Amino acid sequence: MSERPVHAQITELSEVLVQLSNKVVENFLLSLHAVVQHDEHGTVQRKFADYEIDMEEADLEKRCLSFLALQHPVASDLRTIMAIIMIDDELERIGDLSLHSLDLMLEITPGIIESFEFEKMGVLAAEMVKKSIAAFAVKEQVLADQVSDLDKEIEVMHRSVVNKATALIKMQDADVSQLMAILSISRYIEHIADHAVKIAQEVIYLVTGEIMHKDASH
Repeated sequence: MSERPVHAQITELSEVLVQLSNKVVENFLLSLHAVVQHDEHGTVQRKFADYEIDMEEADLEKRCLSFLALQHPVASDLRTIMAIIMIDDELERIGDLSLHSLDLMLEITPGIIESFEFEKMGVLAAEMVKKSIAAFAVKEQVLADQVSDLDKEIEVMHRSVVNKATALIKMQDADVSQLMAILSISRYIEHIADHAVKIAQEVIYLVTGEIMHKDASH
């Protein structure tokens, strides 16, 4: 790898990151679908797929660190490699949250899961991840900025889940343990959206050099 032109190596590492993000998003969406369809075999497949993705993420980080050690990149090249490492870490966290959500959903009655429309919320969170990675691929701030707008929609959905679950918990015959799990799932999906925002912020820094922070009130 060290004998190839620096920009060619960076392009290759960037492409690997984009491919990994596609796998992470696909696995998350298939996990949601498997639960909604009550597909136990599918949920097992998703867990195995996540393990394979973890191995690929670790390999990408190793390749990036090797590049830094051998090439000593400066300026924009250094920022790009550091961005790849940081985004790779965010994708790993998204994968972990996907599995946490999957494990909790398997403990909840299918009817309750469907009543909270988590698949719709998950599709939006996945769209945020895809848009943030697309922004990285083309180094486009406008796309990165759009991720924050979608995050507001996720927050509205999360508040709706919280309000509905809280109201149900107060009922005399409420299944509190399942409703608490519902709250956790919603929070996990919201966190996936948060990681998409962090990726978008990393892209903005990569493009502009300006450090962005999610509004503390969110």
